[in-house]
Amino acid sequence: MSAAGTKTFAAVDLGASSGRVMTGRVGPDTLRLTETHRFPNRPVHLPEGLRWDILGLYGGVLDGLRAAGPVDSLGIDSWAVDYGLLAADGSLIGNPVHYRDRRTEGVPEQVWATVPPDDLYRATGIQYAPFNTLYQLVAAQGTPQLTAARHLLLIPDLIAYWLTGEQGTELTNASTTQLIDAHTGDWNRPLADRLGIDLALFAPLRRPGDSAGTLLPAVQERAGLPGPVPVTAVGSHDTASAVAAVPAGRGERFAYLCTGTWSLAGLELDAPVTTGASRAANFTNELGIDGTVRFLRNIMGLWLLQECMRTWELTDVTPLLADASRMPALRYVVDAAAPEFLAPGDMPGRIAAACRATGGPVPRTPGEITRCVLDSLALAHRRAIREAQHLADREVDVVHLVGGGARNALLCQLTADACGVPVVAGPAEAAALGNVLVQARAHGLPGDLASTRELIARTQPLTRYEPSGDPTAWEAAARRTEDARPLPA
Repeated sequence: MSAAGTKTFAAVDLGASSGRVMTGRVGPDTLRLTETHRFPNRPVHLPEGLRWDILGLYGGVLDGLRAAGPVDSLGIDSWAVDYGLLAADGSLIGNPVHYRDRRTEGVPEQVWATVPPDDLYRATGIQYAPFNTLYQLVAAQGTPQLTAARHLLLIPDLIAYWLTGEQGTELTNASTTQLIDAHTGDWNRPLADRLGIDLALFAPLRRPGDSAGTLLPAVQERAGLPGPVPVTAVGSHDTASAVAAVPAGRGERFAYLCTGTWSLAGLELDAPVTTGASRAANFTNELGIDGTVRFLRNIMGLWLLQECMRTWELTDVTPLLADASRMPALRYVVDAAAPEFLAPGDMPGRIAAACRATGGPVPRTPGEITRCVLDSLALAHRRAIREAQHLADREVDVVHLVGGGARNALLCQLTADACGVPVVAGPAEAAALGNVLVQARAHGLPGDLASTRELIARTQPLTRYEPSGDPTAWEAAARRTEDARPLPA
């Protein structure tokens, strides 16, 4: 177990392309994170559509807990919006549908005929995304699976249920369903009733730091762990955990970028912004740790490059980044938030087509396409952060870039250049660190959110990038991408 004054926590962190179990040792001046097990997350194309291999993920979690050894607690975070359906006896009804599945095509328009977009945004504060849980549930109405279901658990809550036998719905992830009132932090029952969504399917809400149960004896035995082992609710939406790990100083005016498959760009606020202008700019108000609001925009993120590499059958990004660094800046740019980039398949071809459609030069080599992706992401970061400041009437002096993109020095520098303010990159493992630190606070580590962020700043490697280059070139490139696609109506 842990040395005197420290405790050990397991963070189950499930991403869209892989899952892992990390262990974190935490004390008053100690924060050490170790990856104990990583496993793939490979969605499966079935005749009925795209599905998650949830059983494979659960097996990976058990293997990871076995590798982690004795821990004082464990917590689970994952991507948002997706869920599993359970029968009355608690058994799973089919594999969870993947948010990139096409079943919600045309559904938003169906919803808006009942609840106009303005009303929907004022009620929930959640941005339009075709895969929000609300649209998924409307798409599923009348299906045998939903008809037979008696319980619905979001992905991290489903894993927690299999580990503990207890059901709950963690609030930061619940807020992404577009069924939570952003002002009250409770279910919006009038909205659900208008759309025929049965909120009784959802388990009771719980908040980061609450108990999520104790490992079942059979699970404990399979994982080879001495018990009892408590499971603690964390910011179970991985972005909530990542934002909790932003190493901002007390009183610092900061924006954050959580980078990985998605880029989540925004501000941490005390209250939601649900104005018409905010809706038109497609900003969302997701709930965070300690009653905060994550006011942000979802950007397609490094998914663009990941899909290109899959098409090219490449696994090492280093040569691509080296080639991209030698390419002319801002020659090829696209709107990185465009919906045509959402689905998997032939990403290089779609990027080339987007460039061709705007009349600009067309990237052809992997190096050119990689530079296009990175320049375009930096422009999308710039746009989101500038609009967030305007909409929330909040200025920022620094951008904290956390998550996997913090390892990408070229992306970090381009983001600093585009935004015109310094970028502090790190920690790369922000979601796992936030997960661990919420557990640590629930199990005796004193301090508020600012204190945990100070601990991260003292103990984790960070790199600062100062803005450079020609600001007018970024202005001109921004106009090219912003003119290419109007904001949502």
